Amino acid sequence: MPTVYLVATTGHPNYGDELIAATWLKHLARTAPDSEIWVDCPNPGPSAVLLGHLHPRVRFTDTFWRLCWEAPSDDPWEVAAFVRSAVDDPGLAPRWVAGIELAARADLVHVIGGGFINGIWPHHVGLLAAAVAATRRSGGRAAMTGQGLWPVAEEARPLLRELAARFDVVDVRDEPSADLLGSLDGITATGDDLFFGLDPSLHREDEHREVMVCLQSDLLDVSVPGLAGFLLDTLREWGVRPEQVGFVEGIPRIDREVFALVEHELAGARFYPFSEIIDAGLPAAPGQRWLSSRFHVHLVAAAAGADGVAVSVNSGYYTNKHRSLIDLGSGWSLSEGLAVPAIPSGGGFPPEALRKTRQDKEKLAGSIYG
Repeated sequence: MPTVYLVATTGHPNYGDELIAATWLKHLARTAPDSEIWVDCPNPGPSAVLLGHLHPRVRFTDTFWRLCWEAPSDDPWEVAAFVRSAVDDPGLAPRWVAGIELAARADLVHVIGGGFINGIWPHHVGLLAAAVAATRRSGGRAAMTGQGLWPVAEEARPLLRELAARFDVVDVRDEPSADLLGSLDGITATGDDLFFGLDPSLHREDEHREVMVCLQSDLLDVSVPGLAGFLLDTLREWGVRPEQVGFVEGIPRIDREVFALVEHELAGARFYPFSEIIDAGLPAAPGQRWLSSRFHVHLVAAAAGADGVAVSVNSGYYTNKHRSLIDLGSGWSLSEGLAVPAIPSGGGFPPEALRKTRQDKEKLAGSIYG
C-alpha cells in the first residue's frame, strides 16, 4: 500500500493545528486505512498521544523539522539549500539518515494546512524544500493544501514561488498567498483545511455561556495588559455580567494570561482549558457573542452560527487571516487597534457558504488521494 507522508505543525499543542491534522487523518482512515501514514511534526511525542488513535497505521517523526533547525542560519535561502542538500546526501545530516531515507521512499508528501510557512518563521520554508527533494528522489507526488504563506520577506518570494512550482498540487487559504503564487498554473485557493473537517463533534451542546472570549498573549502588536483593558471595556460597553462570560484556551497557558489578569474582576466567569475543548468540543452555538484573536476559534465558532468580533492582535499576520474568513461569509466584524467594537450580529457562516467550502475541499482531496 502507498506510504503517505504528512508534514504538519502538531503537538505544541495548538487548537487549529491539531484539528487540521485530525481532519486529514480521519479522511485517510476512511479512504486509505491500510496505507502507511507518517506525520512529520515538531513534537511527535505529544502528537502521537493527541492524534495517534485516528488512523490504524499512523506514526510520527520530526525529520523535516530537525533538518530546518540544523541549517546554518534562519535565512530561508540558506535553510532551503541545506535541507535539499541533506535529503540528496543524508551524510550531511547523519543523525537523521534513517528518517531521510524513509521520507525519500514516500509515494506522497503532503504539507497540510496552516499558517506556519511564512516570514514569521522564515526557516520553515525548509519544509517545502524537504518535500521537493524527497519526492524528487522517490518519484512520488508533492502536495500542499490550505497554506497561509503571508507575510513573507520580499527577497524570499522568488524562492517560495520556485519551490511551489515543483509541487503537483498547490492550494492556499487566502488572497495574499494566492497573489504571491499567482503565476503558477493550477493553483487553487479553497480556504483553510479545517473547512474539510467541520462536523458537529467540534461543538459541545452543553455549558454555553452567552459571551465567549479567546485572547492570546503571543505574536502581539499590543500588550497583554492592553488586551485585558480592552476586554473589560468591551464587556462593560456591551452590558455583560461576569457570570455570562466564558474563556477558551487555544494554546495552553498562552491563552490564559489575559484571563489571569481579569479573573478577579469577573467572578463567576468560566474557563475552558485546551484539554477540555479538544475532548468535548468548542462551546459555540447560535445566539452567542464571541471575542476571539485566534483564527481557528473564529472559524469553528462562526461555523456553529455564533456572532463574533475577530480581534486583530498582529496587523501583519492575524488581520489577513481573519479577513479571509470574513470574506468567506463568517459574519464577524474585525476589531483593530483595541477600539471597543459594536455588539456583533452577523449570525456566523450561512449554510451555503459552508457547503461550498466543503465541496471545494472534497474536490481538492480527490485530486490528491483519488
